[in-house]
Amino acid sequence: MTAPQITSLLSNRDLDRLGRLRLNASRRFTNRSRGEHLAAKGGTSTEFCDYRDYSPGDDVRFVDWNIFARIERPYLKQFHQEEEMHVAVLVDASRSMMFEGKLELAKKLAAAVGVLGLRGGEKVSAYGLGAAGGGARLAPCTGRGSMAKLFTFLESVTGGGDSPIEQGIESFLRRHSGRGVAVVLSDFLTPGELKRAFNLVHSSGLEIFAVQILGPSEIEPELTGDMRLVDCETLGDLDVSSAADLLALYREYREAHEAQLTALCQQRNGKFLSVSAAESLEHVVFDVMRRKGWIV
Repeated sequence: MTAPQITSLLSNRDLDRLGRLRLNASRRFTNRSRGEHLAAKGGTSTEFCDYRDYSPGDDVRFVDWNIFARIERPYLKQFHQEEEMHVAVLVDASRSMMFEGKLELAKKLAAAVGVLGLRGGEKVSAYGLGAAGGGARLAPCTGRGSMAKLFTFLESVTGGGDSPIEQGIESFLRRHSGRGVAVVLSDFLTPGELKRAFNLVHSSGLEIFAVQILGPSEIEPELTGDMRLVDCETLGDLDVSSAADLLALYREYREAHEAQLTALCQQRNGKFLSVSAAESLEHVVFDVMRRKGWIV
């Protein structure tokens, strides 16, 4: 008998495969509360890591008395400290994401990342940036028991908002606390400046995992003849009569924009990936993200 599907965003097979993987984030971006990640400094877990000289005031319970008996000099045993990571999943729900399945793939990827966090013992929160009716938010939660809550939230995120992605990120940061990872799922098609938003994410102690999702016709548009292009967010229009010249210029601009996003992430010790909305969740997560070291 086949088990009922838990969510429309992920198949049961996807959930099973995700249970064996983890998000590969830097240990620099963790909180001091106990969790699953080894801290850069020594702590109080049971996993030994090194010795150091004893200093007055140190806890004598951690003195290695066997060494002291041999050389009559006290050494303190040090242990790894496990720390908690906060995984914040940001889904761009502005009008431009309602094109060629971009929002649908973003929500599926958000669900997959959220499951990786919850099953990995992390704290997970989720945000609908620029969602219709205002910024939707799932408060931080932990444990496998929170997966249903995560799925319900993501399934309810409605596109059509008018806030650009950089404003959505800044709005998210005003409500967020905790170090960890910010997974931003967006087309990043904005006339605004992303550098300030990325700087704020990095300075708040969040490692940037940015996924650009573009529609197939945004990657390789097919334009012929005279036409009028309308911006779905600003409603501004542009009359075009030389489509061939425009296509060459568009490809050059798109590639430069992708290179800029890559640099913005890498300069802040983050990661960047650009995918087509026509790609399957299975290909993006279990093939592309694994090959690029996003998940292990």
